[in-house]
Amino acid sequence: MATKPPAGDPVQDAPQVAPPQHAAAGLPAIGHTLKIAQQQMGLTRTARTLLKVNQKDGFDCPGCAWPEGDKRHTAEFCENGAKAVAEEATLRRVTPDFFAAHPLVDLAGRSGYWLGQQGRITEPMYLPEGADRYEAVPWERAFEIIAEELTALDSPDEALFYTSGRTSNEAAFLFQLFAREFGTNNLPDCSNMCHESSGSALNETIGIGKGSVSLEDLHHADLIIVAGQNPGTNHPRMLSALEKAKSTGAKIISVNPLPEAGLERFKNPQTPLGMLKGTALNDLFLQIRIGGDQALFRLLNKLVLEADGATDEEFIREHTHGYEEFAATAKEADWADTLTATGLTRPEIERALAMILASQRTIVCWAMGLTQHKHSVATIREVVNLLLLRGNIGRPGAGVCPVRGHSNVQGDRTMGIFERPAPAFLDALDKEFGITSPRGHGYDVVRSIQALRDGKAKVLFAMGGNFVGATPDTEVTEAAIRRASLTVHVSTKLNRSHTVTGRRALILPTLGRTDKDVQASGKQFVTVEDSMGMVHASRGNLTPASPHLLSEPAIVARMARAVLGRASSTPWEEFERDYATIRDRISRVIPGFEDFNARAARPEGFRLPHAPRDERRFPTTTGKANFTAAPVEYPKVPEGRLLLQTLRSHDQYNTTIYGLDDRYRGITGGRRVVMVNPQDAAELGLADGSYTDLVSEWRDGVERRAPGFRVVHYPTARGCAAAYYPETNVLVPLDSTADTSNTPASKSVVVRFEPA
Repeated sequence: MATKPPAGDPVQDAPQVAPPQHAAAGLPAIGHTLKIAQQQMGLTRTARTLLKVNQKDGFDCPGCAWPEGDKRHTAEFCENGAKAVAEEATLRRVTPDFFAAHPLVDLAGRSGYWLGQQGRITEPMYLPEGADRYEAVPWERAFEIIAEELTALDSPDEALFYTSGRTSNEAAFLFQLFAREFGTNNLPDCSNMCHESSGSALNETIGIGKGSVSLEDLHHADLIIVAGQNPGTNHPRMLSALEKAKSTGAKIISVNPLPEAGLERFKNPQTPLGMLKGTALNDLFLQIRIGGDQALFRLLNKLVLEADGATDEEFIREHTHGYEEFAATAKEADWADTLTATGLTRPEIERALAMILASQRTIVCWAMGLTQHKHSVATIREVVNLLLLRGNIGRPGAGVCPVRGHSNVQGDRTMGIFERPAPAFLDALDKEFGITSPRGHGYDVVRSIQALRDGKAKVLFAMGGNFVGATPDTEVTEAAIRRASLTVHVSTKLNRSHTVTGRRALILPTLGRTDKDVQASGKQFVTVEDSMGMVHASRGNLTPASPHLLSEPAIVARMARAVLGRASSTPWEEFERDYATIRDRISRVIPGFEDFNARAARPEGFRLPHAPRDERRFPTTTGKANFTAAPVEYPKVPEGRLLLQTLRSHDQYNTTIYGLDDRYRGITGGRRVVMVNPQDAAELGLADGSYTDLVSEWRDGVERRAPGFRVVHYPTARGCAAAYYPETNVLVPLDSTADTSNTPASKSVVVRFEPA
């Protein structure tokens, strides 16, 4: 039987600490999955729902974007995916009575965990100017309020239209179409905060900002390098792919400042032997200092160049550009500087080199540990250099693999959610709809916050997500949002963003992935794109949490009709009635989606074209894959300070907090902890179990403080520390971003420690 939500926030002032674990999944994962699912859904609903997750006739998990193979397990989900589904399919409800009982000041004082545990929002809610709590509002009036605010702006560029990665292809396409017909390219999205650095680097070097590998490529690789990623928590189903690769002889190198249980040993819950013994995954663990990855890959490239016969000369000659300049720069790499930057030893790097030279098919996977530094784009370019040297792009079992987070974040970008759209995309959109899209670049996430802060933006409309919880420099961001005239959030559940509002605010409750979507033409499905470019259908099977919910496409279509009125000839009502008509239009605007409806109806879906992978054709400015040569950078930390990375706990997905434990790291009952190497802690006088304030240091001289963190002695790399976000977002300066991509540098925060 499902349980009621917590009445009060749990006390988190005394987290318990045990030694970190050295294996992931297994029986504990099954037990925890069933416990959370039963609490949220009850037993019958749990079985009915989880057996449809990631199935060909079911719905796509609202968690991560890891792909599924053609052959699916009966239980095709991981522990954290089950938590995401359970929280969406919960029987708990947030009704207008809840808002009447909880004024805004009360909600603002609650934790993100407590807010999320309350359940599904059942009706549109409105916070009038000067009111102290939300009140129910009819849908028609909600759209009138949006129209009032948007049409009163001096310029369309005073509006911001943010997208979360959960949004379907159909909803994302309509959302960007509405924004451009309204007159702006202000389409910030969650990619700006995570894999924007990957897209920036890959577009320049190989001509497409997506990974070049398939699931089958991972299974057949000789060597897989996993850099700056913790798949055991963030993409647990990836562990099955790594296990299969190991069974065919692959070697695995992990590069990370923290040891992670999932890469040490995977206890596959799908098999009895897997649960009992598991599979050791790591062949080599390089415990690198935060931000030292570019230096590591640069030295490896130098060593490959120096090894006899190690480069693929034919591939370099036929398919690449810029080799001579790159090679000259790489040869200047210095052992001493690299050892300082990385904290590694010479034998460790030499062993990694030997594994690279022994591999004919190499894949490099990465996530936020590479993308959220000042020099992230240069780092990823250096990764590409390594693969190009040995011809490891456009070869089976080889390539680049940026592992995306949210389940359709890649699809949203494909659909045109981008503040800097390609002219060819806008030309096709204008031709199809008879509109004139703006050509000037819009605001990304960081620039959107700056625009709100500076009074240049006045309306924030967020299609899903938790904008306040996901963004950096919490105090600056919240002050900026409070300057808005209207904030609108399309949501399934409560989060911190609903408590930090503009002068007026709306919460628009929407269908989730698990919900049936029935429109005037009948039952609908939506589509998503996974991290490896596969597009497939998603069909919910549950009765919606309330009869008052609208789907995301319906919300966009009705908003467009209210705002644009008769001036728009776009058939918004038709799009709401039948999503197949949206897909017809997508098929005529976006390459690769030809015959979209028929191909989406296939149980397995379809793969989007990828020129470097499919043809060894590189649509860059040079027409070839580009070697690059940038100066090596790494963070320099003053004496008495450490370099902090923000990260997730195991009971967390992005900003959604499922619980207060981090099982694999041995931490339970609280999230305000900071993990510090014992030797660093001794030098700084930080006793295990003591409490400290974290204070970040940045060139602007502003004090940013996160108070009351329990010190945990933990085997991090020397000179480094780690703590959970969003609690530590307050420490990340808004202006501390990656070159080129403008992604917040949340993995490179210089901090000092002061007594709590």
